[in-house]
Amino acid sequence: MEKTPYNWTFTSVGGSVRVKISSGADIAHLGELDRKMWTVLSCPSRNLEFDPKTLALIDADHDGNIRVDEVIAAAQWLTGILKDPDLLLTRGTEIPFSAFNTDSPDGARLLASARQILGNLKLDKESIALEDTADLTKVFADTKFNGDGVITPASADDEATSALITTITETIGKAADRSGVDGVTADHVEAFYTALADYAAWQEAGTPDVFPFGDKTADALAACEALKDKIADYFMRCKLIGFDADAAPAVGISVEKIGAIEGNLALACAAIGEEPLAKPAAEGLLPLDAVNPAWKGAVGTLRALVPEADKKTLSEEEWTAILAKFAPYTAWMEAKKGSEVEGLGLEKVKELLKAGGKDVLLKLLEADKALEQEALSIEEVDKLLRLFHNFYDFLNNYVVLADFYEPGRKAIFQAGRLYIDQRSTDLCIRVDGPNPDISALSGMYILYCACKSDTLGKAMNIAAVLTDGDVDGLRPGKNAVFYDREGNDWSAVVTSIVENPLSLRQAFWAPYKKAGRWISEKVGKFAADKEAKGAGTLSSITEGATSAPAAGAEAATKAAPFDVGKIAVITMALAAVSGVLVAVISVLKSLSWWQWIVLIVGLMLVISLPSVFIAWRKLRKRDLGPVLNANGWAVNAASYVRGKFAKGLTEVARYPKLTAVDPAARRKAAWRRFWCWLIALLVIAAGVLYFTDNLACIGLPYHKEPAVEEVCEETAEAVEETTGAQQAEEPVEEGTSEE
Repeated sequence: MEKTPYNWTFTSVGGSVRVKISSGADIAHLGELDRKMWTVLSCPSRNLEFDPKTLALIDADHDGNIRVDEVIAAAQWLTGILKDPDLLLTRGTEIPFSAFNTDSPDGARLLASARQILGNLKLDKESIALEDTADLTKVFADTKFNGDGVITPASADDEATSALITTITETIGKAADRSGVDGVTADHVEAFYTALADYAAWQEAGTPDVFPFGDKTADALAACEALKDKIADYFMRCKLIGFDADAAPAVGISVEKIGAIEGNLALACAAIGEEPLAKPAAEGLLPLDAVNPAWKGAVGTLRALVPEADKKTLSEEEWTAILAKFAPYTAWMEAKKGSEVEGLGLEKVKELLKAGGKDVLLKLLEADKALEQEALSIEEVDKLLRLFHNFYDFLNNYVVLADFYEPGRKAIFQAGRLYIDQRSTDLCIRVDGPNPDISALSGMYILYCACKSDTLGKAMNIAAVLTDGDVDGLRPGKNAVFYDREGNDWSAVVTSIVENPLSLRQAFWAPYKKAGRWISEKVGKFAADKEAKGAGTLSSITEGATSAPAAGAEAATKAAPFDVGKIAVITMALAAVSGVLVAVISVLKSLSWWQWIVLIVGLMLVISLPSVFIAWRKLRKRDLGPVLNANGWAVNAASYVRGKFAKGLTEVARYPKLTAVDPAARRKAAWRRFWCWLIALLVIAAGVLYFTDNLACIGLPYHKEPAVEEVCEETAEAVEETTGAQQAEEPVEEGTSEE
């Protein structure tokens, strides 16, 4: 029989049709929802304003990303435990025992665990609350066993066993159980008794022949080791002298080095100790009574601990024999085991091995292990309560993205509020770092900011989206202040900007602002060039004042010849331009005042409409998806940010109109406004009168613009007269005939 598909309800959210989660049945059937209809397919489990423990519980594989399958699994587990899944929509923090679905094995098990939790906490009520499981250490505080495989001194039935557990924690190691108390595991117990057995066996292998010098063997070996290298060095020097007597000065004591030591020689033991142990000789005998003063103490200790070394001289063969006596002891020490329990002493070790406490501890561990499932169920009760309280909110930010568009609520990716340039924005997303290549596809104006809190000792990056206001004062490096959702303030610095239109008003004036900036840059550049040129000219005049007269005379004699053709071309071009201007002016002056207004408005529309049209298209397509995708999300549907909703995300400062308190200031402002209006009216009136031939009616001279033909004829006559005059003034050179 074919299964009837679930009847989903749909709604429009953020400009897109989305499924509506409005009942517990919707949550229970999430597994049947086509994945193409999910708003989000994956989101990170960090950098979100959401309970991190709940996110970790949903992220079952703990890979840092919450995917659709994990959300479905959590929904099915949660709705299977509750009789009425509609309770999830209440976002409650307490579940009554009557709400558990005891027909489900998980529901019955968790109900029993919930009752056990209240029993451990000594609470008598018929419901379990989130605050009851918020600190599980309190739940297990007075329990003898808690199923975590760790036994504590409180788990023991007698003082001897309790003391044994304490001894193991002090020698082998320890582990904290669910109640936070230090205890031991089965591995600790095994390691402890293995160490006891190894140490006892090692001690038994230490027969008398292992200790050539009795109880002083260890000290004697240490004394020999301290002199071993120095004595070997001495005998080698003696062998070199026996090989060649001329080597004696080179291998003997250096009088020059000792003489070079300055100050108190008693403080130069290190330098003196670098010299040979004694004066080397070909005989190869070490004079124990005449050794280097820096080594006299070590030699004295050796002679006191090793009877064979308590003589006037010591040969190399005798020294080798002394070292050979330590071979059994050295081998025994290298085979040492159980050093962890050496501090207990051999008698205590044997006593513990004989007492048989190991079996007692292992039985206690078995009793604790038997409660493992029950203890895990107690932890699952905490999981149940956290999902009961938070899961519906998570779905509204994952399946639907409804919290972002619902007034009065904030999405889990909204980290706080940024204040910058007389505005604030609530669309701030915590990010790992700037990613402008992907974020630019959103069509939104984004400020990437680095935030730092000295109070919290933390730092983070945010992407702040602006949806209203001007952008003239925004630039990388600008400082701002960010407030997180908990009210903590952070110092913020703009690191990079993704530029896109903010509003149609901004787009309308953008061409004029751009032209103004271009003119300002050109004027500034022109002024700078003139200043540099003037400074260079002044410098050249100052440096070359003596050669200036001669250079000036030579320049005067070599004046450029007059080019009649070039002047004619320029004159004709000016005439053509002036003709066009005259034609344009003749048309303009025939316009009435309302036609002038239409003309000005039309010109402004021609200039601004392309910018406004482009901005309108981008503003309609502003999409939050690319911003989230750039920060680890996999958004599956368009999430538009436009209209009144977009403006509501950014608040711009609105100042009231104030009247100056000072009467003199008020009068000054009034006169300033009067003169501004008067000048503007006079300019407008003069323009209207000029272009309507009405200046003569008020007694002012009126100059009628000549026609284009007259201007051209007058210009041609002027050019001919100028050319004739120039030719008449030019001198005839000698040796040439006049043509």
